[in-house]
Amino acid sequence: MNSPNRGEESPKEEPDRDKDAAEESESKRLLPSQSPSLSSDDENEVAFESREKVVIVDLETPESILNVDYVPPFSWKKLWLFTGPGFLMSIAFLDPGNLEGDLQAGAIAGYSLLWLLMWATVMGLLIQLLSARVGVATGRHLAELCREEYPTWARLVLWFMAELALIGADIQEVIGSAIAIQILTNGALPLWAGVLITASDCFVFLFLENYGVRKLEAVFAVLIATMALAFAWMFGDTKPNGKELLIGILVPRLGSKTIRQAVGVVGCVIMPHNVFLHSALVQSRDIDPKKRGRVQEALNYYTIESSVALLVSFMINLFVTTVFAKGFYGTKQANNIGLVNAGQYLEEKYGGGLFPILYIWGIGLLAAGQSSTITGTYAGQFIMGGFLNLRLKKWLRALITRSFAIVPTIVVALVFNTSEASLDILNEWLNVLQSIQIPFALIPLLTLVSKEHVMGVFRIGPTLEKLAWTVAALVIVINGYLLLDFFVSEVKGLLFGLFICIWTAAYIAFIVYLISRGGALPSTWFSIELSKRFSANGT
Repeated sequence: MNSPNRGEESPKEEPDRDKDAAEESESKRLLPSQSPSLSSDDENEVAFESREKVVIVDLETPESILNVDYVPPFSWKKLWLFTGPGFLMSIAFLDPGNLEGDLQAGAIAGYSLLWLLMWATVMGLLIQLLSARVGVATGRHLAELCREEYPTWARLVLWFMAELALIGADIQEVIGSAIAIQILTNGALPLWAGVLITASDCFVFLFLENYGVRKLEAVFAVLIATMALAFAWMFGDTKPNGKELLIGILVPRLGSKTIRQAVGVVGCVIMPHNVFLHSALVQSRDIDPKKRGRVQEALNYYTIESSVALLVSFMINLFVTTVFAKGFYGTKQANNIGLVNAGQYLEEKYGGGLFPILYIWGIGLLAAGQSSTITGTYAGQFIMGGFLNLRLKKWLRALITRSFAIVPTIVVALVFNTSEASLDILNEWLNVLQSIQIPFALIPLLTLVSKEHVMGVFRIGPTLEKLAWTVAALVIVINGYLLLDFFVSEVKGLLFGLFICIWTAAYIAFIVYLISRGGALPSTWFSIELSKRFSANGT
């Protein structure tokens, strides 16, 4: 009998080896997959370098060291350390485009759409929590995961669509800031000058980022507080009807004349670039995705923080809507009011005083515009870096990202500087541009957050999956209504109509591809339908 080789294991050791292998395989299955290609900061683009992340200080206990599932008890200090990403995310709910939707909803529909504003914010919160879940559980943001999930051609299309959405949002935000600067300088600075001043926020962003994530978050907190104080001052100054306000929040009402405003309120909730942004921002905290307890702890804190942040954003949107509902609902100016002339109408309605409402509006609008343009720069870096895996110097990447939006915005400011009506039409086209992009952020997000090999034990369950797809479908259908309504009223001419038909066919085909590519719709829905059909055939 030949003796076993030196490297060969005895039969007694084989069961132990098989047991260890099985445990290791189960561990890998339950944990989110970590691609080897993303293990090194030097080889691939990452949202935050290790040295940039906020360290979550915690006292190690024997249980926390030995048990990867251990979730430490709640701590106010830790909540403070996790506070920041949700408030940066919430700024997209407060950008000038949203404020214009708020004031038009108030002026045309009065208090009747406040309930919809509240539930739209809740829907937005659900989507943003899923975005944060992807970022925390995988250690990678949505753009990076899309780069791995889809083939090159689809990845490039998704990147192009995300960039288009970002450019559209950025133009609105920069124009909003420029309008605010024009108000605060009594018209001394033209719109294009305000655009150039706003463009400098790119360098302000880079300057602040050098001092660390927490300093940058503190600046955004100041800007949000400025918005809250300005619009709360206006709310107190105009004294809206408290009873009608409460009825508007609690009692759902929707008239035939306010459907367009209702669609606009819901359509403004999901900003495509914001879905990508939040999944990256949550990685600014040092969390080990291999420790399930720490991941769950982070998700718990981010849920609290994001909920508070969107509660603040809801209150600010509520202030704006009720101010214009009180002042202009049922008046002849209601259908003509927009971001450009809102300050002028406020001044005519409420006059001057110690602090003229025109300048209070201008301050709030400037804070909204500046904060949203800086977060746009932030989002642009993550989108470009994640999809294309570009490792560029931060100043160069920010400059490229900012140029994509600033160059067309300057052209817009020069062309539309003297025409309020033209700016309103432009704003409608920009809303359409962003509405078109919504499926290309939501479908990849819901596809990835439902996959076990991506999320591990943190993949969402069947109930939440159905709820998320219902919300996503609702948002997509509502924005589809906006698109249909817009194209029916604006598309004229056979050639242009033919182009729109061809483009629409390609657009729908790509959405179907994204859904089918990831098996995105909940499998339980299909199984229920199949069981119904089999039972029907059986009878």
